[in-house]
Amino acid sequence: MIAARGRDRAALSRRTALLALALQPCVSLQLSAQPALPTEVSAELPGARLLGSGRLTFMMLHVYDARLWVGHDFKADGFASMPLALELEYARSLHGRLIAERSLEEMKRQGAVSDEAGERWLAAMVKAFPDVAKGDRLTGLYRPGESARFFMNGKVRSEIRDADFARRFFGIWLSPQTSEPKLRQSLLGLSRVGS
Repeated sequence: MIAARGRDRAALSRRTALLALALQPCVSLQLSAQPALPTEVSAELPGARLLGSGRLTFMMLHVYDARLWVGHDFKADGFASMPLALELEYARSLHGRLIAERSLEEMKRQGAVSDEAGERWLAAMVKAFPDVAKGDRLTGLYRPGESARFFMNGKVRSEIRDADFARRFFGIWLSPQTSEPKLRQSLLGLSRVGS
């Protein structure tokens, strides 16, 4: 009886060891899945690191994956005063004008926008945001108190030199008034496992 228990324990130990070996490549694949720092981000924001990432879905459809790149001294509660880059990788085709219109709606969640400013900002975003297809990347670089610079698949697309616009644009994802609080938490690295 004691010998049988010993054999059972030995067999269990072997199965556990085999399972651990079988899972090891999966762990390595997950670790190597860390996205590479985009060249436009490394050029514009030296020393940037990935703070967080998340996925936007609408009615169970995957719209885009978002990644927030920040400097080493970044503080979530002071995002509006720190340079950062937000990268969106699209999972489907969308019209640039619709992206611009939705962006303006989201910017208005942070406070009133005059008709004149809204028209100016919409025109600037229509110019900045092209139609996108699956796999396209739009990256926005935030320069506090100055501007927002936009890249399409790593190439400069446009710069909007308006500090209020820039703060509100990045606030779409990062301000407490965002319409997507779970995505905000993921981007700012505030998500907790199991929440």
